[in-house]
Amino acid sequence: MLDVKIKSFSYSEKEVLRDISFNLKRGDHLAVLGESGCGKSTLLHVIYGLLDLNEGSISWGEKPLLGPNFNLVPGEDFIKLVAQEYNVMPFTTVAENIATYLPRLDAAQDTMRVNELLEVVELEEFSSVKVKDLSGGQKQRVALAKALAKKPELLLLDEPFSNIDTFRKNKLRRSLFGYLKKNNVSCITATHDAEEALAFSDQIVILKDGMIEAYGEPQAVYQNPKTFYQAGFFGESSLIPKGILSEKEQIVFPNQLVLSAKKTPLKVQITKSYFKGSHYLIMAKFEEIDVFFNHSDCLASEATYYLRFLKN
Repeated sequence: MLDVKIKSFSYSEKEVLRDISFNLKRGDHLAVLGESGCGKSTLLHVIYGLLDLNEGSISWGEKPLLGPNFNLVPGEDFIKLVAQEYNVMPFTTVAENIATYLPRLDAAQDTMRVNELLEVVELEEFSSVKVKDLSGGQKQRVALAKALAKKPELLLLDEPFSNIDTFRKNKLRRSLFGYLKKNNVSCITATHDAEEALAFSDQIVILKDGMIEAYGEPQAVYQNPKTFYQAGFFGESSLIPKGILSEKEQIVFPNQLVLSAKKTPLKVQITKSYFKGSHYLIMAKFEEIDVFFNHSDCLASEATYYLRFLKN
């Protein structure tokens, strides 16, 4: 349903986005990964219609999506954007915020809708609390529920869980993205969180300096990083010189290296063991290169071991 073709977008003379092309089917979720300043938020704002596209086109089905030069009020009714600056009303209650965009023709139906969304974002007990009295993470959840109230066809989320505690974030993500799938709502999420992107998206785009570095299904993007930049989003990685594991330089993740009982070309000296709960992340040195691998136990610093490579 969504077709994005951005040849170029600039603020004044500074080009921010270039050669961005992707499409999104109805009900699918696209995660946009990238470092701060790479253009993630700008991309969402261009799609939503807050900014005029310099060169290119964006359409939803047969409908072109245009910027403020063409629309007096930016944005389309069937699209909602949850920006990093929350669009909430501080002096009204949580329930009143969520009901802002409802038609108010059937009070009972509106109440059911509000209660449904309160459950999705886990704010049932705060229904009558004024938004000004909530924490930052709670306000973020109000903004999410408010955006969903009129059942958008496309939801744009800019770092939607940035202020939410980890213990609540995990459950909330399952609830929200499960709700979107169930209701066939397309979604684009700009995020730094690769774990979230891998677990919940149908496609991933990695942006660097306003251009697409990688684009594809989560498993394919994760298993085939072409650069150290791409691999860096998925945790620690090691750049092994050519001739050690293969005939070319190779990027490997910690779960791809294990201790070897036999001698191998990859002989390392342990630097540090980091406890990760279910395992230890071991940092070691191969010549002057940092190498990371997982192990069940803490390994003594300066001990030497041989490593072997586990293929995907």
